[in-house]
Amino acid sequence: MPHITHVSAREILDSRGRPTVEAQVNLADGTLSVASVPSGASTGTHEAHELRDNDHRYHGKGVLKAVHTINTTFAKALIGKKAEDQAHLDALLIDLDGTPNKSKLGANAILATSLALARAAAASYGLPLYRYLGGTNARTLPTPLINVINGGAHADNNLDIQEFMLVPIAQETFADKIRAGAEIYESLKVLLKDAGLSTSVGDEGGFAPQLSSTKAALDFLMRAIEKAGYTPGEDIFLALDVAASEFHNKGIYHLKGEDKKLSAHELIDHYKDLAGTYPLFSIEDGLAEDDWEGWVSLTDALGDEMQLVGDDLFVTHTHRLLKGIEEGCANAILIKPNQVGTLTETLETIEVAQKTGFEVIISHRSGETEDTFIADLAVAKNCTQIKTGSTARTDRVSKYNRLLKIEQDLGDSAESYFI
Repeated sequence: MPHITHVSAREILDSRGRPTVEAQVNLADGTLSVASVPSGASTGTHEAHELRDNDHRYHGKGVLKAVHTINTTFAKALIGKKAEDQAHLDALLIDLDGTPNKSKLGANAILATSLALARAAAASYGLPLYRYLGGTNARTLPTPLINVINGGAHADNNLDIQEFMLVPIAQETFADKIRAGAEIYESLKVLLKDAGLSTSVGDEGGFAPQLSSTKAALDFLMRAIEKAGYTPGEDIFLALDVAASEFHNKGIYHLKGEDKKLSAHELIDHYKDLAGTYPLFSIEDGLAEDDWEGWVSLTDALGDEMQLVGDDLFVTHTHRLLKGIEEGCANAILIKPNQVGTLTETLETIEVAQKTGFEVIISHRSGETEDTFIADLAVAKNCTQIKTGSTARTDRVSKYNRLLKIEQDLGDSAESYFI
């Protein structure tokens, strides 16, 4: 493996028009790779720290400090080393920062560099990224959780729940799953328009209509599925990202859009009601990030019936996942590399989750770039599902298109995950 000859970075814009970091790594054999990092809107308080400039530029959202760190500190530390030594180099970056949550140099600077190193090593070996990261066993295409209605922190409407998603189950290939999602998305647009509702989209490409309740949104999805020629509960299931931490305060869950104030147990009863009415496959972040007692009750109540996903609960950190496993919280984990800050730490969390029987869902963020690293990561680790938004906006569709390419490249060896 040729050594690293150049490390640099630049400030680019994400899908919300806010700055983010793109890192570049060059190797002695002429290999050049780049990687960019996303940014979340609904972020857990236990996530790794995203370094911002907090000055007059971009309303304080600039990332020139992070860029400078890569151009100087990281470049000095990495030049001359082998890019394939991923775990060693990630540990070096973590040590250079020296804080528990990467607050000194920034998880955005660290992750961009970490991903660029992996991509450089893969390119130098002449391997697609998923094959380099996963070896010959990397061949499972994840089922997409397709966000088609946005609410919460992702949209300017009165829906309390952040994401309403389609889960295509019966289709045999990833291509057919995406086709189903795209067709239902278009049918939903027609239904919303006919009802005089807005068809503008939220951060992740889903529509953001003013609807009176969670049930009203789910009713539209049921009608859209049928209008597109599919059967709810057979061909297509539904999923929710509640993002409950966003409306939790001192033990009370305040659903402002529906003017309800609920305890954890009352909210769990609400989910039971929804599950009894609609074909719900998955609920993500159904309770707040530190409501461990509530999560135990939620898992006891619904864990045998559906997927319960910890996002803010686990924030891709192994120690929080292990606590959840010990206490009996959730049965699935959302993986967002920028929550933890390096590829190595991300891979470690995936490994722990899979060994303990948790479902693993690779995820984008609301502020995305066109970088498709997470698509390769999902296939590399044979993850069962992926969240990368709607079938609209290039920052979302780029990941789907990458998975379509991987499926074609794998040919007959490709496997599709069936739920």
